[in-house]
Amino acid sequence: MEISQQLTEEFKLRGDHVENILKLLDEGNTIPFIARYRKEMTGAIDDQVLRELNDRYEYLKNLEKRKAEVAAAITEQEKMTEEIQLAIDGAKTMTEVEDIYRPYKQKKKTRASVAIEKGLQPLADYILEQAGDPYAKAKEYIDEEKGIDSVEAAIAGAKDIIAEVVSDNAELRKKLRSLLENHGEMQVKMVKDDDKGTYAMYADYSELIPEIKNHRILAVNRGEKEDCLKAKIYFNPDIAKRICTAKYVKPAGNSDCAKLIEEAADDGYDRLIQPSIEREVRAILTDRASEQAIKMFEVNLRPLLLQPPVKGKVTLGLDPGYRTGCKVAVVDETGHVLDTGVIYPVPPKNDIEGAKAKIKALIAKHHVDIISIGNGTASKETEIFVAELLKEVDAEVTYAVVSEAGASVYSASPLAVEEFPEFDLTLRSAISIARRLQDPLAELIKIDPKSIGVGQYQHDMDKKRLDSVLGGVLEDCVNNVGVDLNTASVSLLKYVAGLNSGIAKNIVAYRNENGKFTSRSQLLKVSKLGAKAYEQCAGFLRITDGKNIMDNTAVHPESYKKAEKLLSLFGYSENDVRDNKLAELPEKVKEYGEKKVADECELDVATMNDIINELIKPGRDIRDNLPQRQLRKDIMSIDDLEVGMVVEGTVRNVIDFGAFVDIGVHQDGLVHISEITDRYIKHPSDVLKVGQQVEAIIINLDKKKQRIGLSLKRVSAKKAN
Repeated sequence: MEISQQLTEEFKLRGDHVENILKLLDEGNTIPFIARYRKEMTGAIDDQVLRELNDRYEYLKNLEKRKAEVAAAITEQEKMTEEIQLAIDGAKTMTEVEDIYRPYKQKKKTRASVAIEKGLQPLADYILEQAGDPYAKAKEYIDEEKGIDSVEAAIAGAKDIIAEVVSDNAELRKKLRSLLENHGEMQVKMVKDDDKGTYAMYADYSELIPEIKNHRILAVNRGEKEDCLKAKIYFNPDIAKRICTAKYVKPAGNSDCAKLIEEAADDGYDRLIQPSIEREVRAILTDRASEQAIKMFEVNLRPLLLQPPVKGKVTLGLDPGYRTGCKVAVVDETGHVLDTGVIYPVPPKNDIEGAKAKIKALIAKHHVDIISIGNGTASKETEIFVAELLKEVDAEVTYAVVSEAGASVYSASPLAVEEFPEFDLTLRSAISIARRLQDPLAELIKIDPKSIGVGQYQHDMDKKRLDSVLGGVLEDCVNNVGVDLNTASVSLLKYVAGLNSGIAKNIVAYRNENGKFTSRSQLLKVSKLGAKAYEQCAGFLRITDGKNIMDNTAVHPESYKKAEKLLSLFGYSENDVRDNKLAELPEKVKEYGEKKVADECELDVATMNDIINELIKPGRDIRDNLPQRQLRKDIMSIDDLEVGMVVEGTVRNVIDFGAFVDIGVHQDGLVHISEITDRYIKHPSDVLKVGQQVEAIIINLDKKKQRIGLSLKRVSAKKAN
């Protein structure tokens, strides 16, 4: 089956759309560009589906390449048959291809290879034929010079060869691997106590392979790495051995031969097949669990990056700390640093009055609108201090607690040193905490996604695969929002479609040398930014006060003339766009006929509607339509909570067994998957996402252990009563 046809069936898409997508990818077009500007060719498939299709396309291309390599290697050995070629052509996975190649692969020295060197292959073939007395035949192979000094030695060598033949049978391995996957049992034992009790539930644990959850696979793997656990996959060996024997024993054959084949097959299973396919199944389970963990990381990271910015606010960032104090940074509406300092409102110094005086002075001096508090060490005490302080301030100031995950990583990075050489790393961290409230995407993009704190087991994942997926999330988010060409950092620009770190640096260098960009076409003057890169990136870069108002929209330069024709058709000008006077345009287009307008403007309907949406509101930010961040003026403590209380919160992390929700106290509450909704859901991410605002009821509370159990599904019943 051709790759395009296979992808068409797997993704349930139109064949011409799939062929177009593959052609666009092969031509070097980026996912964001294809998703946004080639909708007529793809059927308006979104970027996430395109990435999944691209991943599968790469796998299938590699599979075809490996099939060709294996076929060539077997042909070179002059062992290719029509049956083998058909098996290679029909293989659907890399594992199946390697199973077929296994008998022909050059092996290191084995018991079978030693026996073959001694000339015992014909005896093994004779036994497999089951046509006569194996012991009588074995006498012909006694040769003391070759180390075969008896019939028993000859038979033993022949059995070693048969054991390897059984082990190398691709069809048999596939069947046994499937049995292990579908009917095997994971058995885990504790081999060393862990001090924290992390693996207590796995001390004597077993579960059927089809039923074991992905996060448990990863937990067991980590337990083995830390030498706390020992795991194996159990499948009834008697059944497996009968399957192996039945593959080679002929019912009407010589009974002595049959017995020797059975013994060899048993040995082949115990010594060669079982350990090998157990490793393969463990690898399959780990890959599957890793993909799920990476998927969850992706699902959590996307809404975190797309949190609505708190725009136009002078922000005071606080990086809490005990002994070293609480670092302070004030930034203006654009993120420019206005002031910095250190206060000591928490133990051991407890200089509350001195800290209040400094913060009040900064609020008055810089007209601070909002305070951003990092959620790390001493966060709760700092939040209490801020809540008390705001009661004494006349100005309308609110605060928000933000995740400071990755702030310390960023503050010590070469990028932070380059950006703020005049500040030490603790103050850089406070600046980052302030800025990530103002524009989460622009700030979080500077940090390795694995340090942002919305995943599980990320350090156990395949680094290349994880980086690829998370890089795709960063790219999608940046391009969906768009980037201000005249203010964006290199960190942000490098994720724009068609750009990389080198070109991003060249853009900033050009901007520093020549002043602000006034039109998108100036990008073509940037070193190493050629026509292809310009085609890919131009539509995602914004110029807020440029010569052409369309430069402040997601309308691609290739469509400017068509957009102008659209405006002219309904009597609008660029000034009308600039003055936001196009509110009635969609209705006029519908009255005229969408298809008719699209044809007259040489556009497809999907692209035309995208252009209309952009012209109606130039400079739009998709994040403005998302639920806004909760801003606070007062605080709650875990001591204020009671079972049965209904609280508001923000989803902080979604995991396989539930979600953690920030309800305004230092400890996040856990909503187990069973408490999310009354209807069946396969995964918490079916209902919840990071940043989502929710109402929950407290269903259990352990103040001593700082554990809060929440329910979302019981809120309606509580309110009804």
